[in-house]
Amino acid sequence: MPDSRLSPINPKEMLTVLAAGAVLLVVTHGLGRFIFTPLLPYLVEDGQVTAEQGASVATWNYLGYLLGALLAIRWHRIGQIRRLLPAALAFHLVTTLAMALTDNLFAMSAVRLLNGIANGIVFVQAPALILEWLARRNRVALSGHLYIGVGLGLLLSSGLVSLSSDWLAGSQRWWPALVLSVPLAWWATSRLLELEVPPQAAASAGEKNHDTSALFDRASVPLFLSYAGAGLGYILPMTFLPLLAKDQLPANHWLMDGAWFVAAVAAIVSPALWNGLGARFGDLPALKMNFIIQLTGVMAAVILPGAIGLVLCAVLVGSTFIGTVMLTQRIGRALHPHQGPRLSAAMISVYGFTQMAGPWLTRQWLEASGTLTSAFGIGVAALAFGLVFLFFVPSPEERATP
Repeated sequence: MPDSRLSPINPKEMLTVLAAGAVLLVVTHGLGRFIFTPLLPYLVEDGQVTAEQGASVATWNYLGYLLGALLAIRWHRIGQIRRLLPAALAFHLVTTLAMALTDNLFAMSAVRLLNGIANGIVFVQAPALILEWLARRNRVALSGHLYIGVGLGLLLSSGLVSLSSDWLAGSQRWWPALVLSVPLAWWATSRLLELEVPPQAAASAGEKNHDTSALFDRASVPLFLSYAGAGLGYILPMTFLPLLAKDQLPANHWLMDGAWFVAAVAAIVSPALWNGLGARFGDLPALKMNFIIQLTGVMAAVILPGAIGLVLCAVLVGSTFIGTVMLTQRIGRALHPHQGPRLSAAMISVYGFTQMAGPWLTRQWLEASGTLTSAFGIGVAALAFGLVFLFFVPSPEERATP
């Protein structure tokens, strides 16, 4: 039930809150985290890093993301989020500035580790704060719309990298993202800190200990394992798709930049698509469908090397990976409705751990004389693993039945 002490919601307020959440995902995920993907082929061409070194730098960023999510488990209450979220965003901007000022591989790895910590905190806390705000008003189904920020961020990162490719080089290539991120982060953070979410709104007299109950039980463990497979499965194309295009296609092919652009456009429609499918079929059946489509996309890059496989991978993975996050988070909250931000942080931590493993495994494969195309088979196996465990997750309706 919504909290009667809260003021009535209006469409303008709802739009502002969702827009602020989306903008923070544009900044941290699009212009901070995943911009490294379209940048990587240019950084390799500039001689700043090799493909193997690029995979290593990405691994440090994903390790930071995991650590940030773990910190968000520790500081998961609303009052703590209000303090930590703006600090994490400021740190994100500082580390992006540092990337624009160094060509040293060790420094790049250290900075991307620190950037990942900030990114992980923001990606957990901003959606969790908004989800709690929506939950108090019985509007949880709208939460998926804020994830349009990930797709917009991918599209924006693609445009910034392509437009500046001829007049910037090396570490200079980070400047456009930084310049754009500063005003966006300031506006969005100031909006979210104004949200009216009472710190104890979720707890009545009989519910005070629910937020310290076990996160892992027969209902949630299969969901956590499935989410782990999703993290490893999607991160390979989302880290190496442009580099894979460089390996598989002739020089100056439009998919060098175009593959990331296609994935970004597909990602923009993803929240509305999976919100609709979740509402029509239920979140759990929609998530199973999501895994099958995403698995097909990663497999296409392996069994159909070349333009067709790359486009299929970009479209199918781009249109699903945000839906995976959105649907899994909602299912988890429905299975443990009193866990709130703590559950979200725990799930992102599992997701972050397997994301970190993806680039590391790819580097080992490449150093063992494997190809980038065959490395995508790791993603195929991971998504198949995740899909299997989805069939052991009870529906929230079954969970609620005495």
